[in-house]
Amino acid sequence: FSLGWGQTGIIGKVQLKFTNFSIKNLFYPSTYRGIIPQGEGQTFTISAQTNARYYQSYAISFLDPWFGGKRPNSLSVSAYYSRQTGVNSSFYNRNWSNYNYWGSGLGYYPYGSSSNYYNDYYQNSYQNSLDPNKVLQLIGINVGFGKRLKWPDDYFTFTAELGYNWYYLKNWDYLYYMNNGTSNSLVLGLTLARNSIDNPIYTRSGSSFSLNLQMTPPASLFTGHRDWKKLSEENTQESKKQLYQWIEYWKLRFRSRTYTPLSDSPQWTPVLMTRFDFGLLGSYNKYLKTPFETFYVGGDGMSGYSSYATETIALRGYDNGSLTPYGHEGYAYTRMGMELHFPLMLQPTSTIYALAFVEAGNAWTSVSQFNPFSLKRSAGAGLRIQLPMVGLMGIDWAYGFDDTISGSNTGGSHFHFILGQEF
Repeated sequence: FSLGWGQTGIIGKVQLKFTNFSIKNLFYPSTYRGIIPQGEGQTFTISAQTNARYYQSYAISFLDPWFGGKRPNSLSVSAYYSRQTGVNSSFYNRNWSNYNYWGSGLGYYPYGSSSNYYNDYYQNSYQNSLDPNKVLQLIGINVGFGKRLKWPDDYFTFTAELGYNWYYLKNWDYLYYMNNGTSNSLVLGLTLARNSIDNPIYTRSGSSFSLNLQMTPPASLFTGHRDWKKLSEENTQESKKQLYQWIEYWKLRFRSRTYTPLSDSPQWTPVLMTRFDFGLLGSYNKYLKTPFETFYVGGDGMSGYSSYATETIALRGYDNGSLTPYGHEGYAYTRMGMELHFPLMLQPTSTIYALAFVEAGNAWTSVSQFNPFSLKRSAGAGLRIQLPMVGLMGIDWAYGFDDTISGSNTGGSHFHFILGQEF
């Protein structure tokens, strides 16, 4: 159980995770311990998250790490539902009409007021500006099969997944290419990964790498002859319904972490962590760029925009999403960095360590613009605390040295909060 505070007020999450579940014993009450059958090491998880008014999501998943009982082959099944509600137009009209627009339009402050006053007023008004006629609903189901490989070594795994997603949008102004209608996607995912880290909480040595490719069928080849160029230029609700009835794309992602101990001490050694990530989101047809699965880059990665069918990528030292604002959606990104971890407390009940970091990254509006040498830089320090009943918590201070996509201001000084996991 966890509580948080965001732009829309209090956010609550409840999750139940059973780690010794047994689906085979579901109809044998004698195997039950408490309310569930146990005994086969399977994992069954249900979760719900909501702030009651703006957002709610529900998920259920099942994982059998020894499918068949003889080899470490995994079978996973999951399903989810989420509903997001938007903000009414009068909120923006009311709050922006009395503001001084200056620079490129990204610095909004009331006459004679400070930015802190503005931020407080903005957030309080935002919480009370629900518009039930602006809706995004997502439903998805996913089935996966994983296999541990013996070559090149025993740390490699290969996973194949097949998923179906359904999107419903009503007056949803927050996506650039689509605002109304329904869309579908059938996605095949292939992942090759290697993981040799020694400890997931405070890692001292090892590395993790993953290469993931997601593909949808080129649906436009099977929907009859259409003038896709003409439909994209019409820019009407009816033309968009035809364009995005079935979403098509390919998505390639690479993520890596390495951990190098800086002393011979088995316990209190500082560790140097390095990372390098990139993502590319392309299309088979240049007139059918997907409105979903884009990269939302910048900030702490905890903004919740993944509910928009958008992948959140953290880049500390910058505002959330400041490298991919509306109209500049991310279809390519990269991020790299180094972190120096200093252990402060390493106990079975709690782990605390400090860190200092430098990182850089950027996002682009198309795969063809991808340039890993044009990066936004930042540096900072932080603290991580791992508690058994709470999980991971952290805080970072970071300073962004470069201009955001608007070019009107640098990233500047930011505090970022980490809760549950890091992005």
